[in-house]
Amino acid sequence: MSPKMEPRKKLPFPTRTVEAGGRTVEEYVIPYVFKGVPALDEERYDLHEGRLFKVKEFRVVWEDGFNYLMSPYYVSSGGSVIDWMPADWADPGDEDAEA
Repeated sequence: MSPKMEPRKKLPFPTRTVEAGGRTVEEYVIPYVFKGVPALDEERYDLHEGRLFKVKEFRVVWEDGFNYLMSPYYVSSGGSVIDWMPADWADPGDEDAEA
């Protein structure tokens, strides 16, 4: 038997109704906080981890009562969206820069 999950507060973003799997759900419309929204296949450089990653590998975590958009390396180095730099920030001589 699975434990009953308590509902969480909704995120403070507008929603739109979409059909998913034969039912209606609310999808968040979350604006990107920086100009020039990157494509999901675009590479970024995580300043904390010192490695490249593809934007689509991001994580969203719930911590201390808040939702955060984080680097895929969050669990090892704590990088958030503000630490995502263009891929050309990676040091070409750094073997760890390769994703």
